[in-house]
Amino acid sequence: MKAAAFTWETPESLQAASRAAGQGGRLIAGGQSLGPMLNLRIAQPESVVSISQITDLRAVSETASHVVLGAAITHSQIEDGLVPDIGSRILARIAGNIAYRAVRNRGTIGGSLCHADPAADWVTTLLALNAEALTSSRALALQDFFTGAFRTCLASGEILTAVRIPKPGAESKFSYYKACRKPGEFAHAMAAILQTGTKNRIVIGAMGGVPVVLEDIEAEPAAVATALAARAPALDEVTRQMQLIAVKRAFESLTDAHR
Repeated sequence: MKAAAFTWETPESLQAASRAAGQGGRLIAGGQSLGPMLNLRIAQPESVVSISQITDLRAVSETASHVVLGAAITHSQIEDGLVPDIGSRILARIAGNIAYRAVRNRGTIGGSLCHADPAADWVTTLLALNAEALTSSRALALQDFFTGAFRTCLASGEILTAVRIPKPGAESKFSYYKACRKPGEFAHAMAAILQTGTKNRIVIGAMGGVPVVLEDIEAEPAAVATALAARAPALDEVTRQMQLIAVKRAFESLTDAHR
């Protein structure tokens, strides 16, 4: 199939893009998710608003405690070290495991978060890293940004402009693991862990909804299983076991998360 007819807009400013989105335009940056949706006519907007050319969305900055990446920064830019990282090439390693190079060349970190696929790499890993979403009108914890599978809290005309990611402390370790049927596919089990001293922040994704965040859980299989059962009681046994294996593998590959 081919996309239904639509107009193409290329605003040069964030304000103009916000106005177009508020009037019903569908935003597009890399187009790795929206493109197929248009061709399959899952999405049939009257207008598509290109935002990848907006300078504000491609800005990056770094402080002693955080890295801020514009929403239109591509996965490949992160993978290739063309933007600041948070230490130990954490972001570069995550980006390098996303889909295929052709997808990484076009896909953006902001587009991935706004698409909010429960099995997407950035959704789970940035939740584990305590990232913040910066929009055209507010800043909020990424945990509050996602409201469901493929759903976010963005209001009409509101645009995700950047992601602010804390740099883990010297005592921190980070890891994530995903199980795929073949390289490049979305995960069918995924876990990310940020370990700070004796405290573990575990995020389990690819479960069909917003990833489950488990705070201060011991690195013991029984403790993780109990916490997961409490947070996701309707999870079927096969999926539960796959996710627990993903958590185990992530614990086994924890590495220092500082420079």
